[in-house]
Amino acid sequence: MPTDNDTAKPWGGRFTEATDQFVEAFTESVSFDRRLAPYDIEGSVAHVRMLARVGVLTDAECEAICTGLNDILMQIEAGEFAWKQELEDVHMNIEAALVQQVGEVGKKVHSGRSRNDQVATDLRLYLRAEVAVLRALLVQNMQALVALAEQEAGAIMPGYTHLQGAQPITFGHHILAWYEMLKRDEQRLNDCLARINVLPLGAAALAGTRVPIDRALSAELLGFPAIAANSLDAVSDRDFVVEFCAAAALVMLHLSRFSEELVLWLSPAFGFIDIDDAFCTGSSIMPQKKNPDVAELVRGKTGRVYGDLTTILTIMKGQPLAYNRDNQEDKECLFDAVDTLKLCLQAYLKLLPSIQVKREVMHEAAQQGYLTATDLADYLTLKGVAFRDAHAIVGKTVQYALRQGKGLEQLELPELQQFHDGIDVHVYDYLRLQDSVAARDHAGGTAPAKVRAAAAEARRYLDSIRSKGNR
Repeated sequence: MPTDNDTAKPWGGRFTEATDQFVEAFTESVSFDRRLAPYDIEGSVAHVRMLARVGVLTDAECEAICTGLNDILMQIEAGEFAWKQELEDVHMNIEAALVQQVGEVGKKVHSGRSRNDQVATDLRLYLRAEVAVLRALLVQNMQALVALAEQEAGAIMPGYTHLQGAQPITFGHHILAWYEMLKRDEQRLNDCLARINVLPLGAAALAGTRVPIDRALSAELLGFPAIAANSLDAVSDRDFVVEFCAAAALVMLHLSRFSEELVLWLSPAFGFIDIDDAFCTGSSIMPQKKNPDVAELVRGKTGRVYGDLTTILTIMKGQPLAYNRDNQEDKECLFDAVDTLKLCLQAYLKLLPSIQVKREVMHEAAQQGYLTATDLADYLTLKGVAFRDAHAIVGKTVQYALRQGKGLEQLELPELQQFHDGIDVHVYDYLRLQDSVAARDHAGGTAPAKVRAAAAEARRYLDSIRSKGNR
């Protein structure tokens, strides 16, 4: 015969044996899905108000249930709610507490719905709220990058390909490249909202319900602009979780690349920047060390979010329609992706203003490695030399300068003219670092004037985001 414990389960009527204690522990999710409680209650309140509007519940029943749910929310927020593992999940814990608080009428809260559409609704409400927080953090980081770019619009540094000195650029230009990466991330998260903001409530278990519900009213009450068009898909769909985790992985990829460059720039081998001691740690054995642990941890935590994306993809790949218990596993990877990304964005928001740029060191580094060689090739091209021929001429010039131990701008005019007799005194306008960056005065270029213009445009874009709110 079923135990008292088992008869408390909403599905216990079919069963004649108590759930094995190991199975009970193995299948519970309340230890982690309790995070969804505010959204579960929000969804339930909207659901019962809809039921009252269509006449399934009386106004008095609706108000009793809503009052009870709000009281339970206050208990949860105060840390006074007693979560029970034997009630499996957040939904059943709240429903059981509701019945205990308001009596038999509490059992009517589940009319016309299933845990399948209930949890799908909870997840969407949760993720919609978290995406708003994450987008705000992205915007704040973008603002910090723009401020740094404006401050260092004229600071010259080596630009790299293959981590080899390539051409001179400005530090401000480099930082605005980071800004562009986060801009795409913010746009991707905003795009995710279109798929998140679809209401599954009303799909019930998989086929809809015979209860005369009004899904449009439920959507209005919960602020969803769209309703899931197919009940089977509504309870099966976790694409929005996959999409979010993919977007989160891309944000982390970008933060990891930022971190790698900060680690390099802070090292004595580069010495391009310093970071406040508050964001670094030392060594237990080497007293001279200053380790950029915040940046390194962000780089390391990127792997966690990649893992979260792989987890949700793997959970979903073999499931038939509709809901399967596999989907209980979708929450921990989603929660981890949200928490990790939020933490790393908060870390960068504190870290970025602490960066101090060593302009002289960067300028000196840009004078090494013949970074204006391409400028010399451009100079010859503008004189009518085919670029491939100009490339070969400059390659020989660099070989000669290496043997002489000189930079290109240090070569005398006769030394340069031995490689092409069309070279004249104006060539030095192409070989100086300052002239090199200033000449790239086109849209997207590294010239200080264009960096400042791009930063101003970025500020206008960010202002437009703030003025539109969630767009």
